[in-house]
Amino acid sequence: MKIKVKYFAAMREQVGLSEELLETDAKTPGELLGILKQKHKFEIDESNLKVAINEEYMSFTSSIKELDTVVFIPPVAGG
Repeated sequence: MKIKVKYFAAMREQVGLSEELLETDAKTPGELLGILKQKHKFEIDESNLKVAINEEYMSFTSSIKELDTVVFIPPVAGG
C-alpha cells in the first residue's frame, strides 16, 4: 500500500525531504518506523517520537491504511 510520510526537524534534515510517498507492507507506525530506520539510517528511538496519522496523534500500534499520511514528530530544541 502507499503511505505518505512527512518529516520534521532532524529527521527532515537527515532525509533531505519534507515528505515522501512510500510503497510498504507496514501495518502500524511502529513497523513503518522500523522500515524507515533501515532505509534512512535513523537512530532516533520510538520513545523519543510522537506519531500522527492524518493529523491526529495516535499510538505506534495504531493501524495505518492505504494513502494515510503518517508524521513522526521528533523532539525540537529551542528556547
